Amino acid sequence: MIRRIIQIDTEKCNGCGACASACHEGAIGMVDGKAVLLRDDYCDGLGDCLPACPTGAISFVEREAAAYDEAAVKAAMRKRHSGCPGSQMRTMHHTEPTHPVSDRPTSQLSQWPVQIKLVPVQAPYFDGANLLIAADCTAYAYANFHKDFIRGKITLIGCPKLDSADYSEKLTEIIRQNNIKSVTVVRMEVPCCGGLEHAAVTALQNSGKFLPWQVVTISIDGTILDR
Repeated sequence: MIRRIIQIDTEKCNGCGACASACHEGAIGMVDGKAVLLRDDYCDGLGDCLPACPTGAISFVEREAAAYDEAAVKAAMRKRHSGCPGSQMRTMHHTEPTHPVSDRPTSQLSQWPVQIKLVPVQAPYFDGANLLIAADCTAYAYANFHKDFIRGKITLIGCPKLDSADYSEKLTEIIRQNNIKSVTVVRMEVPCCGGLEHAAVTALQNSGKFLPWQVVTISIDGTILDR
């Protein structure tokens, strides 16, 4: 059937996720850092997402589309609310025990999610943040990663080789749209980690901001090679 439905211009989309939050039907999702209409039959054509978009990337079109399926939407929403909260934004505060009873270290992670592909472009925890952009292997190679790198920072992790992604565009918007104080990049010595360093440096350059930054390289045997 021909009906009114939304259209998303991926060139204008900055990946903020505001439209996905505004869509009560769950028709919009984030894929590779961009908003995407996941299913035509979830879109009711009312456009609650339009005013939420800060870049004007969403518009109405008249095209062939499946009819809005209210029953399917309700079923999906029930499943979503009872499912894994893996991508829900959270802020954590950790305190060191006054009288530790063991040598077990305390996590220093202060926010969730941490994957570059999943983290929103704008979030309260970015305000005044010292940003850590780390290759996911570094936490396994370097024993004191939480204490020496994560503590006091907002952590973003990724692997450009496994994700086959260029993170620079999303990192640019995170730095540009938030009050970031500094950037630390932690990478492995292996060549494929160069993609993460390149994305971070490109983001810093494209953001138009001049921030303190450093790159730390970890060897595969867990030692710091340079910083």
